[in-house]
Amino acid sequence: MAIVGPQFCAPYPVDLGIVRKVMTITDGNFAVTDVNGNLLFKVKEPLFSLSDKRFLLDASDNPILTLRENKVSLHDRWQVFRGKSTNQNDLVYTLKRSSMIQLMKPKLDVFLAQNKEMKVCDFHVKGSWIDRSCVVYAGKSDAIVAQMHKKHTAQSILIGKSNFSVTAYPNVDYAFIVSLIVILDDINREDSED
Repeated sequence: MAIVGPQFCAPYPVDLGIVRKVMTITDGNFAVTDVNGNLLFKVKEPLFSLSDKRFLLDASDNPILTLRENKVSLHDRWQVFRGKSTNQNDLVYTLKRSSMIQLMKPKLDVFLAQNKEMKVCDFHVKGSWIDRSCVVYAGKSDAIVAQMHKKHTAQSILIGKSNFSVTAYPNVDYAFIVSLIVILDDINREDSED
């Protein structure tokens, strides 16, 4: 199911490594690699900006998606757009919390751009940030499309990096899955600061 693009879908499970860098200025906040360590994506946020945007870039720094948080929403609403756009015509999906009050285990609903009424979600994400794991499901079903687990190594703790392992199931758009994980990480970092 191509959401961002068919080039990000494979007929087999795709295992990705995601490293969140705690302190960085030039390389971006996240690096996403395949199992062989090849860089696939980077996530950057503008250094001195009043907007809450992040950019998902390919390995050559071409913008794939813009992730924008709506700060006036009570449900942690995010909108994701193609390229560097924030035009509604380029909307790929909207993500929001299932309910305003959630303790420790966020539940997020994802609505693709064509789902304008947003009554039934196209995907939902459940996870335990304490356990550093989450699962992405199709619609309101129990059909898993991706899973994320957090890995700790002595090196990652010492050098200020946070490591995730993500498996996108066959024919699932892994650029879409990476964007969900980045948003989930941001929501959980904000929750821990409250």
